[in-house]
Amino acid sequence: MGDIGKVFKAVSDGTRRDILQMLRVGDLSAGEISSKFSLTKPAISHHLSVLKEAGLAVERREGQQIIYSLREDSILEAIDGFLAKLCSGTRARREEQKVKRTRSRDPKKSQEPRQA
Repeated sequence: MGDIGKVFKAVSDGTRRDILQMLRVGDLSAGEISSKFSLTKPAISHHLSVLKEAGLAVERREGQQIIYSLREDSILEAIDGFLAKLCSGTRARREEQKVKRTRSRDPKKSQEPRQA
């Protein structure tokens, strides 16, 4: 999986989210995708490129057609990785802050032994 910024950029656009929803149902050719929108083929091609660069879609050639597929696992990997980095140690820090706040409000508690 690539850069989480690329994933967020890719899913920030409504057209790209619509394309991802379409690919969730099954593989589609570029022409089939393009036919569902009132955008030019170059505009759809750009959206597909952004999705590929973010690792959310892959393409393969079948004769004259380019077929796109969703990489479902890549979305989960990106979000899980991002959240793991963002939240690592968060629970422990919150508990530590909670204990400090409690002790600062009630000096007697700061002298009592802590129970596990």
